[in-house]
Amino acid sequence: MNAVADPVGAMDQSNEIADHVAQAFAAKTPLAIRAGDTKSFLGEIGRGEILDVAGHSGIISYEPGELVLTARAGTPLTEIETTLAEAGQQLAFEPPHYGQGATLGGVIAAGVSGPARPFNGAARDFVLGTRIVNGRGECLRFGGEVMKNVAGYDVSRLLAGSFGTLGVLLDVSLKVLPAAHHQATRVFEHSAETALDAFKRWRLRPWPITGAYWENGLTYLRLSGAETAVRSACEQLGGQSLAMDYRNFWTEVREQTRPLFTQDERPLWRLSLPPAAPLLDNAGPNAIDWGGAQRWLLSDEPAATIRQRVAAQDGHASVYRGHTTPRFHPLSKSLLALHQRLKASMDPAGILNPGRLYPEL
Repeated sequence: MNAVADPVGAMDQSNEIADHVAQAFAAKTPLAIRAGDTKSFLGEIGRGEILDVAGHSGIISYEPGELVLTARAGTPLTEIETTLAEAGQQLAFEPPHYGQGATLGGVIAAGVSGPARPFNGAARDFVLGTRIVNGRGECLRFGGEVMKNVAGYDVSRLLAGSFGTLGVLLDVSLKVLPAAHHQATRVFEHSAETALDAFKRWRLRPWPITGAYWENGLTYLRLSGAETAVRSACEQLGGQSLAMDYRNFWTEVREQTRPLFTQDERPLWRLSLPPAAPLLDNAGPNAIDWGGAQRWLLSDEPAATIRQRVAAQDGHASVYRGHTTPRFHPLSKSLLALHQRLKASMDPAGILNPGRLYPEL
């Protein structure tokens, strides 16, 4: 299969976006970049005149034999996943949608990845190339459609997780992977401490693990790959089979629609920690994902208290949902200075999604 979209329409839309940004640069008008608007709850509240890029949509090229797909940033994520599934392939970083209007650009700009992230790689690891409009209104291309095709700093991957503060994404080229032929999820009754210990032991085994999650006294371990490898791992692991459809379960984890995430109004914290780091004492309801490297915490404790305790374990804490500010873990002076220099080089007038990551950016 080889899907190709209309390049003429794409060029027209690119020029319109570039012209809009160039005019905003000349007038020093802040722009708030929008497409599907499903990730607006992440990070700080954006400000500025809305730049709607949802119309810049469509798959430009797809070569299943080369495991490469290039699409415009406004392309719905469902369209991309459906196209890949028809060829037996997938986005291996398992991106969350967080809504029906999710787009490719939104996923890359937010840098979000699902349960498979520690086993298959993060969103940025699959970005081969990008085309963007910088803060001056100039169209720039970085990377390409093959791995290791450029020397120097990898700007394309730098854009993943930048929340549109460095440029307006136009097109993205991604490496895709074959979908697993067989999957199974084993369930165990564990305390959180036992789950962390099990994750540590399981990481040392040659098993095709693609998900490791704990919640409310139960550990869930997903295995994906050849049927013989999955069956062998299940036999060695023991445990119970997942009662519900495993696809629905992992979708609920990925999209945060499980009761833990939806039935408590306290701020939801995302804690990034070393996988073996101990739990925070008396912090509140929590879940463990990514084999221990990502923790979800519901807590109305002061932000400074949570961040201090997490930093003491060489981690960082961000507010995923809720009104606590700042939402992202504060940067050190040296890191903030580096971010500011980078922002100034890509967006000298500071008009692209100002304040979306940090007030200083």
